Amino acid sequence: MKDFKQSEFNIGTLGHVDHGKTTLTKAITGVWTDRHSESLKRSMTIKLGYADAIIKKCPDCEGPGAYTVGDKCEASDKKPEPFRRISLLDAPGHETLMATAIAGSNIIDAVMFVISATEPCPMPQTREHLMLISSLGIKRIIVVQTKVDIVGKEKAKVHYEQIKKFLAGTVAANAPIIPVMANKNVNVDAVLEQIALMELPKHDTAAQPLMYIARSFDVNKPGTEIKGLVGGVFGGSVFKGTFKVGDEIEIRPGINTTREKGKKESYEPIITTIESLSSGTASLTEAVPGGLIAVGTSIDPSFTKTDSLVGSLVGHVGKLPPTVNSLTLKYTLLSREDIPKQAFKDGEPIILGIGTATTVGYIKTAKKNSIVVDLKRPVCADPTAKISILRNFAQRWRLSGFGTISA
Repeated sequence: MKDFKQSEFNIGTLGHVDHGKTTLTKAITGVWTDRHSESLKRSMTIKLGYADAIIKKCPDCEGPGAYTVGDKCEASDKKPEPFRRISLLDAPGHETLMATAIAGSNIIDAVMFVISATEPCPMPQTREHLMLISSLGIKRIIVVQTKVDIVGKEKAKVHYEQIKKFLAGTVAANAPIIPVMANKNVNVDAVLEQIALMELPKHDTAAQPLMYIARSFDVNKPGTEIKGLVGGVFGGSVFKGTFKVGDEIEIRPGINTTREKGKKESYEPIITTIESLSSGTASLTEAVPGGLIAVGTSIDPSFTKTDSLVGSLVGHVGKLPPTVNSLTLKYTLLSREDIPKQAFKDGEPIILGIGTATTVGYIKTAKKNSIVVDLKRPVCADPTAKISILRNFAQRWRLSGFGTISA
């Protein structure tokens, strides 16, 4: 029997702003992932949201109705049995938060590509997020057509054909397109069926372990007495290897030691011990690739509060790549009709998405297929990482290409 303590893979929700990604996530997990105060105030996802769900299968049933996240089977009196545990990563859709969406996309294995029937397809971030999916090589894709109840049957059909035309010839051309009413839980079981049918990703659990940090917290409540304080907690995804409780780990770049405003940022790596591992509410003795993992440590919680460790890389002591202040990248520019395809210029500012890190850089030297970038914030980068490049056109940061680290 499967151990459902840890999710088997991460599924990201991508798509244009206000197309229903967070509502769909709640329909599947029961969790409203916009917990951040500014997200609630502005009614839009700002930070990466996350939640787990266990998909269950009803015995002797087939088709969409066979899958549920509830405790009852619709087609029989039998109790559904746990089939697959997943982690959902809810990424923001607004264009100004593209870097955050990219950070989330670097730790997902599959995508629910959400497209609302209330607006023509494609909208700007619908187009941009598809470029992101394609460039990162994500093959497990489910297209979810949301808000069909608002437009009615005939308009939903017309919109469906717009989606088919938009996806033709792309990596998502053969992906299933599922119309849903997420707020009424209509056809969500069809989405669950497609997730259940997905082939699980293959991971190397014997490699040197590496983990991207996507969130970090101080979990102590205000007023907690000193003797009751616990160390800082960070969350993210293991992308290879295995971490165990008791492991001594290193976090790079680590803690920002810059004291003066305007100075170039400098960082100190952190060495600590894994005090606890958990996935959702389940405690773990070891964590492997798949799902979102919370790591309890002995770090002073003032260093982990308010996501201060986001973008760091975690590994065993002495096994991480070095922290660097500049990168040489071999790059490929995307072919986009909405932005000019022009060569990089010396001194040009760019934004780089490296794992879950987002950093501003300035072009030091530019050649035909490579650039040297001086970074405002140093990074610890997995040498195999695919790095997204955003450039500023007409006062907007646009996804413009991808690069790989060159020695």
